[in-house]
Amino acid sequence: MPLKRTIEKARRDKYEGKSASTQAGEFVRDEIDKIRHGEHGARSAKQAIAIGLSEARRAGVDLPPPQRGQTSERTRKSAEYAYEAGQGQRKPKRRPRVSRAVTKALKREPRNTVSPKALSQQARSAASQRTAAQRSAAARKAVRTKGAAGRSAAAKKAVRTRGRRTR
Repeated sequence: MPLKRTIEKARRDKYEGKSASTQAGEFVRDEIDKIRHGEHGARSAKQAIAIGLSEARRAGVDLPPPQRGQTSERTRKSAEYAYEAGQGQRKPKRRPRVSRAVTKALKREPRNTVSPKALSQQARSAASQRTAAQRSAAARKAVRTKGAAGRSAAAKKAVRTRGRRTR
């Protein structure tokens, strides 16, 4: 169950005109925090992100499920179900026994899969699978939604990061 403040943050992102993936990012961040605080674990960084995206879809973020062929059919079906539940097209069945089993299984998983190093590796591997044009388009879109103050802050942060790397 996502926290109330996470849903509020996602709503604020939507109101500010940010993309669905940015809104969903709030849920992913919330999931990472839950794992870091020891509520449960995750097999991999990818699984932690997937749980966050599923929660976002169920909470009503307009994040359509992946196309056929992009992921396994099982994952796609699960995303489709969560999306329909969030859009009010389907009433989710409550299955306490399954829910308990999932929670118990997640509690057995490791917590270090969402360490800064693990998330960095996941981000790099995901970026390496995208083309230069896709990365460039994402950066251009970010510039459009960031605003002047945000761009300035990002530029200053980039300068600091480069300064640290060269030493």
